[in-house]
Amino acid sequence: MKRMTALLITLLSLLSAENLLQQAIDKAKPGSKLTLPAGVYRGNIVIDKPLILDGKDQKAIIEGDGNGTVITIRSNRVTIKNLTIRHSGEEHERVDAGISLKKVEQCHILRNKITDCLFGIDMAETTHSDIVGNYITSKPFALGLRGDGIRLWYSNDNHLSDNHLYKSRDFVIWYSHGNLIEKNSGEYGRYSLHFMYTGKNIVRDNTYKHNSVGIFFMYSQDTIATGNTIENSLGTTGLGIGLKDASNFTLRDNTIIYCARGLFIDRSPFQPDTNNTISGNRIIYNSEGIHFHSLSLNNIFTGNTFKGNIENVINDSYNTKITQNRFDGNYWDDYEGFDKNRDGIGDGAYHYYAYADKVWLLNPNVKFFYGSPVITVLNFLAKLAPFSQPVLLVKDAHPKMHEEKI
Repeated sequence: MKRMTALLITLLSLLSAENLLQQAIDKAKPGSKLTLPAGVYRGNIVIDKPLILDGKDQKAIIEGDGNGTVITIRSNRVTIKNLTIRHSGEEHERVDAGISLKKVEQCHILRNKITDCLFGIDMAETTHSDIVGNYITSKPFALGLRGDGIRLWYSNDNHLSDNHLYKSRDFVIWYSHGNLIEKNSGEYGRYSLHFMYTGKNIVRDNTYKHNSVGIFFMYSQDTIATGNTIENSLGTTGLGIGLKDASNFTLRDNTIIYCARGLFIDRSPFQPDTNNTISGNRIIYNSEGIHFHSLSLNNIFTGNTFKGNIENVINDSYNTKITQNRFDGNYWDDYEGFDKNRDGIGDGAYHYYAYADKVWLLNPNVKFFYGSPVITVLNFLAKLAPFSQPVLLVKDAHPKMHEEKI
């Protein structure tokens, strides 16, 4: 009898403990701070008033029940910090997440560890909020079935900094403007950073490695990307920075290294009478330095370093004259001119032609044989005595003799 009574008391206490955190939130006055001691707390909580929830060194764990979102925020001026948040649901349709913010402003998500959550932090119609210092990883699914580490939807004027995404899917910025995205890192995901229909964002000093795509700007304009490092974007879709229907962009002082394609430019700039300015970037040791696709004219390339790429420039659309892009004052490691007056600028212009490499531009499968004796001989013979008119891809009137040191 005593054992039965003890068991009943234990079960009752567990049942009440499941709702203990939610009960504390419901009873707290607006603006209160709840500091959670180390331990495991039942999740799927809803915060509908201004509140601070502090876990101290991530030792307080808020654990979902595997169904839905672990923390739902539906109030302005909510702060969630120093917590471990885990075990969301698995439904993409519901956007099951570690933290969900919707129609709120001035919220702060700081230094949390979010694991085993389909989506990490989901922001919809969220403004003037800080997402800083969080570690986020998704569920152990195949890449395309994971959720996004951070997802912004119609969310403007936010600050996202020092977040580390590991084995999530994407970091997505959709229909969102005026955001500052800086000092984040991402590894083993799909899109390190993916923009669609956005404007006037600043993207700086981020580091992305071993993802399918570094940074891709689509249907966007008026954005500055500077000081970012993109490394090892490989595979058939691998690229460092992509511009698709993107206008009035500035790409400055970025490093793109060891990628299948360094820059991918597709119908950009899109808006008439606009330019994209691409300056001071280091595009080094990639399979392709720049890949032009579709009608991509009026981009301005100045002061960039092209070094160690298998091909510096590729154009897969033969009816477009990519010479209408402006190249001036770049460093090309295959420039063969002289600098008699030692002013650091080549005495003659740099020209980059497509010779026998047109074979694999028409049929990418042929690129498998790059470096083979047959292709080497074809390239040599084509340059020695072209059997067809070579195609001029780039003319740089003032090539630099030395690369910029960093």
